[in-house]
Amino acid sequence: NMLWHTDASFRPVPGALSMLYAHAVPTPGPKGDGATEFADLRAAWDALSPAMQELVEPLVAEHSIFHSRAQIGFTDFTAEERAAMPPAQHNLVRVHPGSGRKTLYLASHASRIVDWPVPEGRLLLRDLIEHATQREFVYRHAWRPGDLVIWDNRATMHRATPFDDRQYRRE
Repeated sequence: NMLWHTDASFRPVPGALSMLYAHAVPTPGPKGDGATEFADLRAAWDALSPAMQELVEPLVAEHSIFHSRAQIGFTDFTAEERAAMPPAQHNLVRVHPGSGRKTLYLASHASRIVDWPVPEGRLLLRDLIEHATQREFVYRHAWRPGDLVIWDNRATMHRATPFDDRQYRRE
């Protein structure tokens, strides 16, 4: 949850909306406060140069739960697990069905750009994630018990921030 992600982008029909309700939150300390950060992928798209927009708009990214898990050291998956969750392909730029705005669609599950060499595709994805997670595109929610946050996965990425999980609960 600490990687920038979009819920279930590794599925053929990914999640649209998600919500979290805070029952218990950690006390802020030297290891962090367990906040959640949200990156606005519409604003990130709008801020790309016209040349970059032209480059990325026709591209398709492959999303895999196994790719994102491998980034944090989990690599032992059975053939049955891999067969149960094959990669999904999604346009890197989508039009939001409600607003009609263009938005980037990427996150830690995006493993490669279809029809591109893997190294070049991964570098582009990394650059786009770095672009989309600049401070001007990010809202940081510091949780309080009773908070309810609902977000649109079709236009945002999110991640949890660190906290002392040996001393505090984040539920």
